Amino acid sequence: MTKNPKPKILYLIDGHAQFFRAYYAIRSGMSSPVTQEPTNLTFGFTSMLLKLLREDKPDYLVVAIDVSGDQETFRSELYPEYKANRDKAPDDFHPQVERCLDVLSQMGIPVLGQAGVEADDTIATLVKQLRAQHPDLKIRIVSRDKDLTQLIDDHVEMFDAHKDATVTPSDIFKVEGVEPKHVADILALMGDTSDNIPGVPGIGPKTAANLILQYGTIDNLYDHIDEIKGKKRENLEAFKEQVALSRQLVALIEDVEFDFDLEQAINDPSTLPVEQLLETFRQLGFNRHQDELKKLASGGDEAKEQGKPSMGSGDSGDSGDSGGGFGGGLFDQVQEGQVPRVIDGEYELITTKTRLKELVREIKQAKRFAVDTETTGLDAMQAKLCGVSISLKPKTGFYIPTRSPTPSKHLDTETVIETLRPVLEDPSITKIGHNLKYDLLILRQHGVDLAGQFDPENNDTLPLFDTMVASYVIDATRSSHKMDVLALSLLGHTCIPITELIGKGKNQTTFDTVPLEVACDYAAEDADITLRLHDVMRSQLESTGLKSLFEDVEMPLVEVLAELQFNGIHVDPDELDTQKVRIQERIDTIRQSIIDAAPHPFNPDSPKQLGVALFNKPDQDPPGLGLKVIRRGKTGPSTDQEVLDRLAGDPSIESEIPRLIIEYRQLTKLVNTYLESLKEAINPETKRIHASFNQTVAATGRLSSSDPNLQNIPIRTDVGREIRRAFKADKGNVLISADYSQIELRLLAHLSDDPSLIEAFTAGEDIHRAVAAEVYGVTPEKVTFEQRHSAKMINFGIIYGITPFGLARRLGGEVTNKQAETIISDYKARFTGIDAFLGQCVQEAIEKGYVETILKRRRAVPQVSAANQQIRALGERMAINTVVQGSAADLIKLAMIDLYRTLPESYPGVKMLLQIHDELVFEAPKSQAEEV
Repeated sequence: MTKNPKPKILYLIDGHAQFFRAYYAIRSGMSSPVTQEPTNLTFGFTSMLLKLLREDKPDYLVVAIDVSGDQETFRSELYPEYKANRDKAPDDFHPQVERCLDVLSQMGIPVLGQAGVEADDTIATLVKQLRAQHPDLKIRIVSRDKDLTQLIDDHVEMFDAHKDATVTPSDIFKVEGVEPKHVADILALMGDTSDNIPGVPGIGPKTAANLILQYGTIDNLYDHIDEIKGKKRENLEAFKEQVALSRQLVALIEDVEFDFDLEQAINDPSTLPVEQLLETFRQLGFNRHQDELKKLASGGDEAKEQGKPSMGSGDSGDSGDSGGGFGGGLFDQVQEGQVPRVIDGEYELITTKTRLKELVREIKQAKRFAVDTETTGLDAMQAKLCGVSISLKPKTGFYIPTRSPTPSKHLDTETVIETLRPVLEDPSITKIGHNLKYDLLILRQHGVDLAGQFDPENNDTLPLFDTMVASYVIDATRSSHKMDVLALSLLGHTCIPITELIGKGKNQTTFDTVPLEVACDYAAEDADITLRLHDVMRSQLESTGLKSLFEDVEMPLVEVLAELQFNGIHVDPDELDTQKVRIQERIDTIRQSIIDAAPHPFNPDSPKQLGVALFNKPDQDPPGLGLKVIRRGKTGPSTDQEVLDRLAGDPSIESEIPRLIIEYRQLTKLVNTYLESLKEAINPETKRIHASFNQTVAATGRLSSSDPNLQNIPIRTDVGREIRRAFKADKGNVLISADYSQIELRLLAHLSDDPSLIEAFTAGEDIHRAVAAEVYGVTPEKVTFEQRHSAKMINFGIIYGITPFGLARRLGGEVTNKQAETIISDYKARFTGIDAFLGQCVQEAIEKGYVETILKRRRAVPQVSAANQQIRALGERMAINTVVQGSAADLIKLAMIDLYRTLPESYPGVKMLLQIHDELVFEAPKSQAEEV
C-alpha cells in the first residue's frame, strides 16, 4: 500500500501581534549604521521570519495585518469606546513596520489586510476560504490571540511562536472542555480589557467559561436565568444588552473581500532574491542575517526536527510569560551577535559541607561574589528557600541546594545558611545581585542580614550592587530590566527560561520539584550572568557620571524598600467587608436614583443608553434630557469622565444624573479595585499587607507600588478616605503620616529661582491665591474663586507642561482654548523665571538627548526631536515633568534613607511602612508618637 502524502501546511502570521512582540523584545536602542533609522523591531521580526523558514519549513506562508487604526473599524463605529483605552504606538514603531513590510515584499510573502476590519477578520475569512477550497490543507495560525481560538478545528491550530507550542481554548481560559464554539460567548460575558470590550461585572474568564459549558450558549443561559442565584444573576440581567453588544464585537467576520490564490503563498527559499535582500540587510546593519539568508537560499543549515511541535501533537502553551527569556521560541535571535542558547559556563553542584566550606574560603579571598536565591514562589514573604547560587568569576557558578525532590543528596537549610552566614553578613565583601531586594527579604526570613548593617560612624554605604537597579539608573526608559533581557541586550546571551524547568500555567510546578542536575545549571547561570552584567554596568555608571546617584541613593534605598515590604501594614478585613456592604448599598441606591431621575428606564452601566438619556430631545423616542452634546464619538455623544464632570459642574443643568453617574462609577471602582483586592492581599500568617515598592519602573525616578498598589487608593472623596480606616496600627501603636507641602511647586520655585514664587512661599501665603493675584493684577483679598481655581490648575499643570487645550479641559465650563492660552501667557509673563526654566528643560533635552533631576538622574527624551509636532510637544512636556517630578522623587528617597538610618537609634520601636509619593507612613508606640 502507498502511504498518504504528508498534508501541506500554511503558516498564517498575525502580523501586528508579531511586530509588537519584536518591538518590546528588544529595547536597546538598535539603529542602522547607514541610515540611522531605529531597527529593534525590524531586527526582531526578521529574526523570527528567518528562523521560521529555516526550522519549520512551511509549505505556504502568509502575513495578515491591520491596515486601519484602532478607531477606524466597523467595531469602533458600533462601539466608540472599542480599543479607546490603548496608548498611541511609539514614534519609532510604524516606520519599522513599513520596513518589515518592505522585507516581506522583497521575499515575495503575501501580506493581506483590508480597511474597516481587523487582521483577525482577514485571518478568519482566509481560513474559511481555504477550508472550503483545500480541505486537506493544514493551517497553523501564528498568534496567541484568544479571539482567534474560535477558528481552531482538526485542520486549523494556533501556534504560540514565542513558546514553540500549540494553543487551545482550554489553555487560554484555564478551564478544561472549552471548545472553539464556546469562545465568542465566553468573551462576551467576561469582556476584554485589552480591547476595552465591556463584560459583566464579577464574571471573569473561568466563571464565563463554566457558565457557557453548563448552558451551551448565551441565549440558553438567559433562557435559564432563573437558575442563577445572587449577585451573579443580578449582573447578568442588568448587563444583558451590554452582553449582546460585546457578542457583536467579539464575533469574527468571515466574508472580507480580497483576492487570494494559495499558489501566491508557496514558500520556496531557493527563489529568494538573495542579492536584493543582502543589500537591505547590509543597509540595516544585520550582518548575521546575511549568512543565514545565504544558507537558507542554498538549502544548507538544515534544522533539527527533534523537539518541534507537529500538527495534532497535543502540545499546549500557556498565557504566562517566560520571565523575560526568549529561548525556545521564534525570538531566539533577537539580539545582534547572539548565538543559539547553550550552557556557557562551568557550573558546580555543592552538596557536602566540606566543599561548601572550601567555597566560603574562596569567597573571602575574592572579596566579591554574585548571589541569588532560588525559591518556591515570587512572594518574598511566603516563598520557601530552595537553594543559593554563587559566582566568583565570569562563566563559573555554584549551586547549593536546600530543598529538592531528593533531600538526602544535599545539605539541609540550616547547615547551608549557617555556613554561608559569615560571608553573607561580612560588610567588607561586595555582594552582587539582580533584584537584591527579593534576596534580602528571603535571607532575612532565615535571620541573615545580607552584607551587614549600615555603619553610621564611618558613614559606609552597604557593599551591595544590584544589576537591575544599575540598568535603571543607566537607562530608565528601557522597557525591561529583567536579567534575561539584559543578558540578551548586553551580553548576547540567551538564558535558560524558568519554564523549561517548572512548566507553565495550570501544570506549573515549583523549583523544589526540579531535579538537582537541571536546577544547578539554571541557578548557577543566574549568578554567573549577574556577575557578567555587573562588570559591564560598573564601567557604564562611571563613564556616564551616574556612579554617585547609584551608590549614594539607589543602592541604599534597596534595603529601605526591603524594610518597608518586610514590615507591611495591618489591614482589618472586617472593616473592608463592612465598607463593602455599606458602599454596595449606596451603589444600589444611586443606581435606582439614576433610573428614577431619567426620562425613561435605562441601564446606567451602558454608555450608549446613558448618552440617549442625557442627550436625546424630550420629544424623541426614547425621550432624553435634551442636554447639549459636549463631544461626539463616531457613533454618538461621548459620556466619558471629562464630559460628565463638565455636565455636573454646569449650574444651568438641573438634573442630578451626571453627578450621580460620576459617584456611581467611582463607588463601583472602589469596590472592585480596592476593597476586594486589598482583602485578598492580606498575608495569612502576619495578617498584614506586604506591598512591594519598586524603584525600577517609573522613568521619572518615582517609586511605584504593586501586589497590591497602595499608591492609588483615592483620598479626595469621603468614601475613598474611608478605605484608609481599614489600615490600622497594632495594639499600643499609632500610625503617623508625614508628607511634604506642595513639594513639586516648591521645587519649581527653587529650580526656576523665580522671585515672585519664592516670595509667596517664604511669606507662607496661600500659594494659589498669591499666584492668581500676580496673574490677574489684583490684591490677594480681591482674588475670586474662579481666579484662584484657574491659578491652581495652572500651578499644578505647569509641572506637566500643560497646554491651552489641557488647561481649558481642566477648567471646564465655557473656557475656550484661546482664553486658556491667554491665562498661560499671562502666567509666564508674570513668572518669567518659571518660563525661562521651562525653556531650559526643553533645550537641555534637545542638546543632550536627556534631562537631569536635581541629583543628576537622567531620562532620555528623544521625542523632543521628533518630526511629528504632537510627539515633539509630548517630549517637551516629558522633559519638564521629569526634572520637577524626578527631583521631588530624589528628595523623598533621600528622606527615606536618612530616616531609616537615624530613627532606630532614638526610637527603636518605630517602623517605616509605606511611601505614597510625597508621604511616608510610620507605625510607632503611642508613648513616642509626638516625638517621632
